[in-house]
Amino acid sequence: MVVLESTTYPGTTDGELRKVLESVSGLKAGVDFHLAFSPEREDPGNPASKVADIPKVVGGYTPACLKRAVDLYSLAVKTVVPVTSCREAEATKLLENIFRSVNIALVNELKVVYAEMGIDIWEVINAAKTKPFGFMPFYPGPGLGGHCIPIDPFYLTWKAREFGQNTRFIELAGEINTAMPGYVVQRTAAALNSQRKPLNGSKILILGLAYKSNVDDDRESPSYTLMDLFHSQGARVAYYDPHVPVIKHTREHPHWAGAKSVRWTRPAISAFDAVVIATGHIAVNYQELANWAECVVDTRNVMAGVKTKRGQIWKA
Repeated sequence: MVVLESTTYPGTTDGELRKVLESVSGLKAGVDFHLAFSPEREDPGNPASKVADIPKVVGGYTPACLKRAVDLYSLAVKTVVPVTSCREAEATKLLENIFRSVNIALVNELKVVYAEMGIDIWEVINAAKTKPFGFMPFYPGPGLGGHCIPIDPFYLTWKAREFGQNTRFIELAGEINTAMPGYVVQRTAAALNSQRKPLNGSKILILGLAYKSNVDDDRESPSYTLMDLFHSQGARVAYYDPHVPVIKHTREHPHWAGAKSVRWTRPAISAFDAVVIATGHIAVNYQELANWAECVVDTRNVMAGVKTKRGQIWKA
């Protein structure tokens, strides 16, 4: 039996993968070997999340393939959810990621709109989520990161064109989320300007290089885009992340390879003109940050509840 778990567009398993397997083996899927698709479901950084407790969607190339795959996963997962075919299972994973991408784009757009109205998006979301039905909270940020949400929806965009279909929600969400790092830079420039400092020549610290709280995964992290944007405007850029002490070589950002996280000390942190919180790690002492930093641009609302000075915190 062969089961594909990587997120992909509908038709990959029973199309491309099946053809490759059959051509190299001389065997026939559904006759000589079983073939199935079962999307990975994980929640990195959440210690309460256990794979055995997360329902597992499974689609088979044939009914016999489906049964064999369900039997296998049932050994390790409490709830297995069979669907009609591999394509339904592939589409399920894409729907999950597209759902997140679109809703994050919505709150990112509202963040900008509400900010112009003097309204705090975080307070609005916290109030809205008290509704026990018809609402699910999503939170804004400096952009999307990780290997799933920024990339996977566009697998469907590409495949849909074969069928003469457009994915307008997906593409619009991508545009909005991709624009967020630029908005953070604008807010940082405004914060510095309020202190009569130009962005050009200022020392900027990016707090959090990983794309998500409490993990060391920096794939597609918007922090890299922020660092590039600040650097292109003449700022001197560094980062702090307790989970990423040294930046490894990446295909997308090779110029940052070898850079090291600054030390978490008062002299080191207070030397920066602005600290931009890109990722909200719980390992960071935000009260110390408030005590040490002159200007903090908070994209994750982690400074809420922290004792700060007037005019010190800028939300972005």
